[in-house]
Amino acid sequence: MPAATPGTPSLLRAMNDRAALELLLAHGPLSRTRIGHLTGLSKPTASQLLARLEDAGLVVATGTDGGRPGPSAQLYALNPRAAHVGGLDVTPERVLAAVADLTGTVVGSFELPYKEGAEAVEQVTEALGEAVKAAGLQRSDLHRLVIATPGAFDPQTGRLRYASHLPGWHSPTLLDELAAALPMPVEYENDVNLAAIAEQRLGAARGHEDFVLLWNEDGLGAALVLGGRLHRGWTGGAGEVGFLPVPGHPLVRQVTRANTGGYQELAGVQVLPRLAAELGIEATPGGTPPDAPHGPHGPLVAEAVALLRRAAAEPEGPYLRFLQSYATVLATGLASLVAVLDPEVVVLSGAVITAGGDPLRALLEAELGELAPARPRLVAGQVRERPVLRGALESALAATREEVFDTSR
Repeated sequence: MPAATPGTPSLLRAMNDRAALELLLAHGPLSRTRIGHLTGLSKPTASQLLARLEDAGLVVATGTDGGRPGPSAQLYALNPRAAHVGGLDVTPERVLAAVADLTGTVVGSFELPYKEGAEAVEQVTEALGEAVKAAGLQRSDLHRLVIATPGAFDPQTGRLRYASHLPGWHSPTLLDELAAALPMPVEYENDVNLAAIAEQRLGAARGHEDFVLLWNEDGLGAALVLGGRLHRGWTGGAGEVGFLPVPGHPLVRQVTRANTGGYQELAGVQVLPRLAAELGIEATPGGTPPDAPHGPHGPLVAEAVALLRRAAAEPEGPYLRFLQSYATVLATGLASLVAVLDPEVVVLSGAVITAGGDPLRALLEAELGELAPARPRLVAGQVRERPVLRGALESALAATREEVFDTSR
């Protein structure tokens, strides 16, 4: 169909269609009268709009608003099966895949332990295939796939950078091989960037144009959102703050070869058991918590999470000093980000930081006030369940809805 020109009836219809679809996405099932009221359309025009969208497979009738005085009204909803998307969260421990329908509801998922020596393409196709099967679909039913990895694919060379710890993902032909193996458009994004997208669309960063997400789990990382858009940098490495030189730790040279840096060595997950031991706090008894991350780094992250939860539950004596010590090392690197970017909000995310709860956040905010020229608001991330995977799905959904909701095509 040729593109509509400004002011033509086809363009106005497309604009009204999109407005109605956005309302159904935001509010759930609505009656024809309610859609007309919210869009400002007359009842006949709203009826024509719904009939058009129903014929296109974008809207379905879902029952009536019975129980109210007067005749029942037919309700209409966004057709969840009008499109499906996929998301993958790849770590050195596992590949986690999920499929969501057009409303964002996850309809199938699968977790594949990372197989030592296996090809990246093989693991991606296996994990995605099982998630698609769980959703009762075929891979060809997916409109788009977003894959999250540590580091970032260099837009100039196509090679994965800043993630030497991810085995099997450094072939110069990898992206071509994945494109050949997958029948849908595929996008690749840094894992912490996708956690920020999840917070921007669903969580603590909604309504904020300039924010930083600080992540601490297996590693320290940050996502930078400026003017409402992710800032990735020339090579995709914006936000790789683990490499940041900081006071309090000797300079780390050849950082990409070492896959670590000053901020990671000063404030990463590995320092928490040492900080606790220096204060006489014993390791947490009882083994690994049931919600601890899996894989080789799981026990270390689990121990850090358990220590911080204990300290946050009883923030006094040695536990308070433990939280203060950790807040100081976190603020040391975060102050540099605040001085350069001057964000409105800093979202604290990742299992390690969030385990410290409000006591750690308050101490970090106080330390940052001493070290940085600006005082951004620090907030806890609200997307706690698989935030990277949720961000991958939200990213795929945003692009897919742009295509599906554009009825002028």
